[in-house]
Amino acid sequence: MKHHQSAHVAPFDQPLSALTPTITFTRGTAATNRMPSAAEAPPEPTATASMSSSSPVSRGQAFFSVDLAAAARRLLAFLRSAPAGGAVGPRSVRRYEDLWLPLAAEATGGGGEEPAMLVPPPDVQFIWLCHCFHHESYISYCVSRFGCLIDRPSILDAENEEYAADCCRDLWAARYPLEPFDLDNNEFDGSNLNAIDNDNANSEIVKIVQTYAGLAARFASPFVSEGVYHVAAKRRYMRFLDLIREGVCTTREDTRLVPSLDILLMWLAHQSFPVSYATDMTAMAIRDNVTKMVVSYGEVVSEEVVERTRVLWEEAYDEPYDLSGSEVDARAVDTAREAFHWEAAASEEDANRLYKGLQPRFLMEVYVFLKGQFDSENISKEFLRLRAQRCYRSLKLDKPMSSLSCKNWQKTWHLYCEFATRGLTIEVRRSTSGCFRNSKILRNISFSWNDMLHEKSLILTGELDARMRVMASITPPIQAPYLLKCVPDRVTDDGGAMISDVILRMRSYRPQEGRWLTRTVLDYGGRECFVIRMRIGRGIWRRGPETPMAVKWEDRSIEVREGSWSYIASATSVGYAPEKVVGTATPTKNQQENKVVWNFSTGDVLTVWLGDDLNFQLQNESPEEEARLLVGRRLSYSINKDSTSYNHNEEEQYITLVRTSADHPDGRATVLLNWKLLAVEFLPQEDAVFVLLLCMAITRTMTEIRREDVAGLLVRRRIREPQVGQRDWGSVMLPSSPSLDPHLQPWYRNAVRVLSSAETVPNGVMPTKYSPTDGKDELYRQALIP
Repeated sequence: MKHHQSAHVAPFDQPLSALTPTITFTRGTAATNRMPSAAEAPPEPTATASMSSSSPVSRGQAFFSVDLAAAARRLLAFLRSAPAGGAVGPRSVRRYEDLWLPLAAEATGGGGEEPAMLVPPPDVQFIWLCHCFHHESYISYCVSRFGCLIDRPSILDAENEEYAADCCRDLWAARYPLEPFDLDNNEFDGSNLNAIDNDNANSEIVKIVQTYAGLAARFASPFVSEGVYHVAAKRRYMRFLDLIREGVCTTREDTRLVPSLDILLMWLAHQSFPVSYATDMTAMAIRDNVTKMVVSYGEVVSEEVVERTRVLWEEAYDEPYDLSGSEVDARAVDTAREAFHWEAAASEEDANRLYKGLQPRFLMEVYVFLKGQFDSENISKEFLRLRAQRCYRSLKLDKPMSSLSCKNWQKTWHLYCEFATRGLTIEVRRSTSGCFRNSKILRNISFSWNDMLHEKSLILTGELDARMRVMASITPPIQAPYLLKCVPDRVTDDGGAMISDVILRMRSYRPQEGRWLTRTVLDYGGRECFVIRMRIGRGIWRRGPETPMAVKWEDRSIEVREGSWSYIASATSVGYAPEKVVGTATPTKNQQENKVVWNFSTGDVLTVWLGDDLNFQLQNESPEEEARLLVGRRLSYSINKDSTSYNHNEEEQYITLVRTSADHPDGRATVLLNWKLLAVEFLPQEDAVFVLLLCMAITRTMTEIRREDVAGLLVRRRIREPQVGQRDWGSVMLPSSPSLDPHLQPWYRNAVRVLSSAETVPNGVMPTKYSPTDGKDELYRQALIP
């Protein structure tokens, strides 16, 4: 059975006004979305209830003088590359006040003309942005010092911004030859407010900058950078401004409004262009009220203020305020999102694009809301069931009807789904036996991810009953870490063919030479993507005394082949391994130093120090990055020791690869592997072949150290895997909700159950009887457990 179904700058000898370069800038295009292609989009769903977009027309249409979506994109890009995470101090403030602002004011002309197309040093730019975020303070400062409002240039794409920065660097060098344009990390004077007393820096500006030191972390979720998210955020920002205007018109000026994540992004992006912001707020007649009514970033307010914002929003727009990806309180979702390593997974280039058989995962956050009440005489026997359209067809999340009636929108389900699930279906069911197990379906409604992504609001609403509505809200799909596992397979020969009588007959009974232990690599959806082979023996098998012999220890190499098996038409489980070898690992042993060294074709060297104090060392050719292999689930993969998922005896089965670089000085986990279960999770920046070689080399070494088959390497036949689509690995998860089902949690919390096969093994022991053509069982034991 198969495992699955298968510029040049002028000299600076002229007056400053003549030095300002004249540049023609083009507007940036829309952000490139890291979403699945149209070919992957799910078909139209079938629904028994009518469905409509939840997008009532705003009572006041706002038109902005700046492209907010592009402005948000550039703001996010800068925040994620800001020096020292934005932790700049008094020296940078002096550079901003004494050097940059006079330069910008003179380059502009001081008469309110268009701002010069110049981009200041990163530390100065961060302070400039923070100052602009305090709009009234920035206006007062500029008018009192320069007599006019100094605007930021409208540069909304990366290429023009880079060119403007180069022009500014030349202008800066001519104007301030003794002051460097770029500061090294060790030149930043930090964010210590105690230094202000002995410093000439403006303490008010320093404190403003301190307020926004954590702004980049607030927008760390990678879906915030997606273009469709910006479109939806702009829509909600327009409504937020309408809510302010309504408060002004109804004399509710004492009301405070707390912006959600998406609205905060648009508001800050708008404020980053002070002239446009002032113009737009004046046009909407709310310029003097925004600062009074809107809770600024970093301001602490009571839960009553937050709840009041939610109530006003729902009263005005009949829509929940906290949508998926639009939360007010980051703490409510940060823990859950960290479990998927979204920030790390989506912020790097994918190193595995060339592996055609390796498909990336796309993950999204999903909220499902209910509002209204059910009209039914049998409400005590009826319940709602949420199901996935694909990948997790066995999913059944039930809620009794009696607890779901509500006058306001109530968040009923909060889950994370892969895009491959296509969508959700909500069923109204009636119990026929007093429990949810036996029930019949009364009606249902379906939500398709593809339909929702085509909505500007990223939400859809439908009717479950005459007086009960349901709404689904999603974030844009974001690339998630890869999930791979190795499963047992038949022994293969030197050419990659399975050892089989079928192959022998096709070759006119010419013996198959060489013996390799083989493992097939399956992805999260059960698709074959690689084949791993470990060389065990040489020679052939014939009836009689001739049998394969073990190769030397140093010849027991590991190879990874890219692709899936090529099966023979007459046999459903016999075939040839893919021909393309994409990675190898060869071992050497140093008896004197008591260590084993594996040399990978990727250029990495794994050293396993034997003895009582077992430890691992990984060396690579990159001098800019340090890699450490730590035993256990570490950093973002760590498990609370008080949690039921924690098992000290299982902890040593896990190895965490932590990489330290200039961008991540404290290190970050990029790979988690379980060498006993042969399962790996890794970020897209990691090469899949390297990860597989690392996992298999550690497994081989640990088997030799323990002198027992701890990882089941002696199994030389296929094990039946769960049916594809019934409960695919990591397709639906509820990490923040208590669930007895380990398949709805990150896999490493209960890996044994999540990765278990569908085949029942008597007494937990695999059958040991194999075909003699494979070679004697002693051959494999001698190779693996010398």
